[in-house]
Amino acid sequence: MNNKLSITYLILIIVPLFFGCRGPVKGGNKNNASASSSSLHVGNEKYHVIDTKESVVTWKGSNVIGPISQTGYVYISKGELMIENGQLTGGTVEVDMNTIEDKSHGRDNNLVKHLKDPDFFEVEKFPFSTIAITRVASANGEHKIVTGNLTIKGITHPVTFPAEMEVKNGTVKANSKLVIDRTLWDVRYKSGKFFANLADQTISDSIEFHIKIVAKNSQ
Repeated sequence: MNNKLSITYLILIIVPLFFGCRGPVKGGNKNNASASSSSLHVGNEKYHVIDTKESVVTWKGSNVIGPISQTGYVYISKGELMIENGQLTGGTVEVDMNTIEDKSHGRDNNLVKHLKDPDFFEVEKFPFSTIAITRVASANGEHKIVTGNLTIKGITHPVTFPAEMEVKNGTVKANSKLVIDRTLWDVRYKSGKFFANLADQTISDSIEFHIKIVAKNSQ
């Protein structure tokens, strides 16, 4: 398998990654993922519903050796942010794993279909990846440090990442960057930690996510 295809596999392996409305499970344990079970607090002024048409997660991954990298997208299916006194205090975000795509090929290709199989993400069994925000600390002005529980393939681990936020006229705009070690979520494909003699086929365990969220008051 060539380098470009290898990195494409890696990133798409990790990407379902992200965010949702399911409550956390104990770190390292697995559970079956069905449709999101949380409800949105429509009518409560503290909750801002995520606009799924204006929000997106962009992923990036790379090979360990050489400059080869790959980028793509995955889309938020629903979620909400809790805002109190103009500050983020909590929230949940859900990403639909069926929306995985890479920048070069989109969703309609054999690679993406394979990644949805049990060899990789088992999309039929784990259709969503989620994050539940547990803590938000102010860093400087609009800069925040967000902590939450990230669930991928039914495995939950805590994550902490920086974010920039603006709350204005009932609309929240947030941009953040999250870097994870994919192997913690049992995504080991071509990881140097688990496979020997991969040489320049070794894929970095670090995956980078850039998250853009727009949320609006539910009233």
